[in-house]
Amino acid sequence: NQIKVWFQNRRCREKQRKEASRLQTVNRKLTAMNKLLMEENDRLQKQVSQLVYENGYMRQQLHNAASVAGADTSCESVVTSGQHQPNPTPQHPPRDASPAGLLSIAEETLTEFLSKAKGAAVDWVQMPGMKPGPDSIGIVAISNTCTGVAARACGLVGLEPTKVAEILKDRPSWLRDCRCLEVMTAYPTGNGGTIEVLYMQTYAPTINLSARDFWSLRYTTVLDDGSLVVCERSLSSTLAGQVLPSVANFVRAEMLPSGYIIQPCEGGGSIIRIVDHFDLEPWSVPEVLRPLYESSTILAQKMTIAAMRRLRQIAQESSGEVVFGWGRQPAVLRTFSQRLSRGFNEAVNGFADEGWSIMTTADGSVEDVTISINSSPTKHASAAAAAFSVFGSGGGILCAKSSMLLQNVPPALLIRFLREHRSEWADSNIDAYSAAAIKSSPFTIPGTRAGSFSGSQVILPLAHTVENEEFLEVIKLDGHGLAHEDALLSRDMFLLQLCSGVDESAAGGCAELVLAPIDESFADDAPLLPSGFRVIPLESRSDSPGANAGRTLDLASALEVGSGASRASNNSEGGAAGTNSNVRSVLTIAFQFSYESHLRENVAAMARQYVRSVAASVQRVAMALSPSRLAPRPPPGGPEALTLARWICQSYRLHVGVDLFRGDGEAGDSVLKLLWHHSEAIVCCSLKVESIPVFTFANQAGLDM
Repeated sequence: NQIKVWFQNRRCREKQRKEASRLQTVNRKLTAMNKLLMEENDRLQKQVSQLVYENGYMRQQLHNAASVAGADTSCESVVTSGQHQPNPTPQHPPRDASPAGLLSIAEETLTEFLSKAKGAAVDWVQMPGMKPGPDSIGIVAISNTCTGVAARACGLVGLEPTKVAEILKDRPSWLRDCRCLEVMTAYPTGNGGTIEVLYMQTYAPTINLSARDFWSLRYTTVLDDGSLVVCERSLSSTLAGQVLPSVANFVRAEMLPSGYIIQPCEGGGSIIRIVDHFDLEPWSVPEVLRPLYESSTILAQKMTIAAMRRLRQIAQESSGEVVFGWGRQPAVLRTFSQRLSRGFNEAVNGFADEGWSIMTTADGSVEDVTISINSSPTKHASAAAAAFSVFGSGGGILCAKSSMLLQNVPPALLIRFLREHRSEWADSNIDAYSAAAIKSSPFTIPGTRAGSFSGSQVILPLAHTVENEEFLEVIKLDGHGLAHEDALLSRDMFLLQLCSGVDESAAGGCAELVLAPIDESFADDAPLLPSGFRVIPLESRSDSPGANAGRTLDLASALEVGSGASRASNNSEGGAAGTNSNVRSVLTIAFQFSYESHLRENVAAMARQYVRSVAASVQRVAMALSPSRLAPRPPPGGPEALTLARWICQSYRLHVGVDLFRGDGEAGDSVLKLLWHHSEAIVCCSLKVESIPVFTFANQAGLDM
C-alpha cells in the first residue's frame, strides 16, 4: 500500500509540474501578446490623431476656398494645394555596387521597413477570420490601400532569435511557392551586420501564367534594443552600370521593403514581427485571374502565416509536443511534404530549363488539356524524375494539366471531399498503371492489364501540423480487410498524399491535394511523381460582399465555365442571391505519368482523357457542394406546375395504391406546396418510346439530393 501511494503521489506531482509549466507558458504568451496589443493600440491612436488633424485641415482649406470663390477664380489652385498628394513610389537611381553603395541602400531599406513594422507608413487592418489569443499564431493584418499587396504578423515563438532568423532566411524550406533562392554575393558591415545580394524565383499558382523572379538586397543587423532585424528590398534593374539579367518565361516583380524584427523575450523565446510587401506586376495577368496577384489576403496566407506556422511547428517539435507516426523523424516527413509540393509546382509550371516542352497536336489546335513532356531532366529536376529508368530507354515523364473557374464553391470543402471520397473521381485502371511504373513492371496501357486495384481506400495518417491545416498521409488501395502498420510490407498499392488548406474559416486560403504513388519500401529517397489539385479563391482588394457580382459572373461565362453562369448572373442582379455568387476560385488539375518512347502517343491520349474525366467529376462534385444548391427555394408557380403536381399525386396513387399526402390536399395550390416541402425526394421524369428518361421536375428534397 505504501508503494502504491508513493507512485500515486509521484504521478500527481508530475502532473502538477506539467500543468504549472503549461500555465507559465500560457502566461508568457499572454504577457507578450498584451505587449503587442498595447503597441498596436498606441499606433492606432497616433493614426487616428493624424487622420483627425488631416480632416480638420482639409475642412479649413475647403472653407477658405469657398469663401473666396466669388472674388478669386484661382480657388481651384487653393483646394489642390491643400490636398495631400499620394507619395509616388521612390525610383532609386542606379547605385554603386561597392559595399558602401550597398550599405546606403541597406540603411534606407531598414528605415522604411521599420516604419511599416512599427510605424504608420502602411494602413493595416486585421485580417478576417484571424482571432488573436494564446493559442493563435499571432496578430495578422493586411493592407488594401498600399501599393501592391502587403501583410504583417506579430507573434511569439519558443525559439531563440538566431534560430528564428536562420529558419526565416531559408525561404525555400517553408515557402512552397519559392523555387530557388541564391545568394549571389555577401559583404560584412562595420556594425557586425551582413549585406547579401539575392536572386529568387517563385512558381506561378496555375497554368498559363508566368512565374515571378526577384533581384533583392538583404540586410541583417542588430538594433540598439538588442532586436535582430532582417530586412530586404528589390534592387533596381541597373546596378553599377550593369543590367540585372532577365530570365525567359519569368516576370520581374518587385519586393518593397519587407523583413523581420526578432526581439528576445523574457523567460525564453522570441517576439516576431513580419512584414511582406510586394508588387507582383498584375498587369501581365488576364483580368479574371488578376486577383491572384492583387489580394493581400492570399499573400498573408501563402507567405506571412506560413512563416509563423513553420516557426511554431519547429518550436513544438523541439519541445517534444508533436508526435509523428511510423517512426519517422520530423525532418524526413517535412522532406516528403516539400518534395510533393515542389514536384506538383514543377509539373504545373513546366519550366524549359527543367526539360519540359509542350506537346502540340497534329493540326496545331488548342486543347482544353495541355500535355507537357520531359525526356531530359536537368540538374534542377527533382529526385523523382531522375529515379525513373524510363529516361535511359528514350522515355520520360508526361504531364496532363488543365484549369477551370469554379463558382460559389469553398476551396477547403471541395478538397476535403476529394480527399475523403477518392472513388468519386479516380480510375482504378490508372492507379494500376501508376503502380506498374513505381514497381518497375512492364508498361502497359490501362485496359490491357489482367487486374487492377479496387476503388476503396484506407487513409493511414503520418503527420499533421499543429493547427491541422496540413496532413501527410499514406493511402492504401486494395479493398480488402483493415490497414495496420505492417501493411506497408505487403504488395498493395500505396499513395503518399499531402492535403493542405482544409480550414474553411481561413480567408483567402489555398487548398491543395497532392498525391504520388510510392513503393511499399517507403524509403526516404523513394521516387515520386506528384499529381493532384489546387484551388485558390479569387478575391481582389476591390471585392466586397455583393459587389461586382454581375461583372464576376460575366467574366466566368465569357470563359465558358458553364451555361448556368449567365443565368445565375441575371438572377443575382440586385438581389440577395448575388451574395454567394461573388465567391470564385480557380481549380488547377495536373497528373504526371511515366512512359516509354514507343508508347508516348498512347499515354498522352490516355492522360488527356483521364484529366477530362477527372475535371468532369470535379465539376459534378462542385455543383453538389455549392451552398446555393442547399439554400431554400420557393416552389414554382403557374398553372403548369399545379397541373404537374396533380398528375404526380394521381400517378403515385395509381401505381402504389396509397395517397402521397394524407387527406384531401388537391384543392388549389396546396398540393404544390405539400409536394414541394415533402421530406422525401420526389423526382418526375417523362419517358418516351426508345428514348432515355427526361427529368422534368423535382421538389426541394430532390434538388438537394
